[in-house]
Amino acid sequence: MLVNDVSIRISAVAPSQYPTDGWPEIALVGRSNVGKSSLTNKLINRKALARTSSAPGKTQTLNFYEVEHQLFFVDVPGYGYAKVSKAKRAAFGAMIEAYLTERSVLRGVVQLVDGRHAPTADDIAMYQYLAYYHLPVLVVATKMDKVKPSQYNRSESAVRKTMTLSPGTPLVLFSAETGLGKDAVWEWIEARMQDPERSRA
Repeated sequence: MLVNDVSIRISAVAPSQYPTDGWPEIALVGRSNVGKSSLTNKLINRKALARTSSAPGKTQTLNFYEVEHQLFFVDVPGYGYAKVSKAKRAAFGAMIEAYLTERSVLRGVVQLVDGRHAPTADDIAMYQYLAYYHLPVLVVATKMDKVKPSQYNRSESAVRKTMTLSPGTPLVLFSAETGLGKDAVWEWIEARMQDPERSRA
């Protein structure tokens, strides 16, 4: 997609605040500091529209980015940051669950993992959660500019085996620095945009 017009619509904490345009939405999930903001900025050709938090785990809202008046990227609070209190984790955990399981215009989820390391228990749990609800998932291994190209196959294999990805779950190696994987991510997003509205059980 050629992106010229993008803006942040709202940082929401409740369904009553969610946009009502009816446009398809793509959620981005991942551990704190895994690179969700960097991926978003690369996809929309901006340097700093999606801001990286200086304090991991600080973002506790669903941030809706309006793209070309036809799509929303939804930045979901990062998971797995221990310094966030249990009460706060529970509160925005419930918000995330409600969004992922009840939002009818949600077309798919991009789950980011750190391509330099094996996925964590939190990464595995999130993937299993998304699979349980039959949500279409694209797994994106970030920060691949820090990995030698000769190690790409090993990184991909480690992610697939550790997370026990289903054969139908696509995996893209990505670097915000070099642009590696950007087109592949967009291809998946555009394909998801064409799907009819998902029914919710």
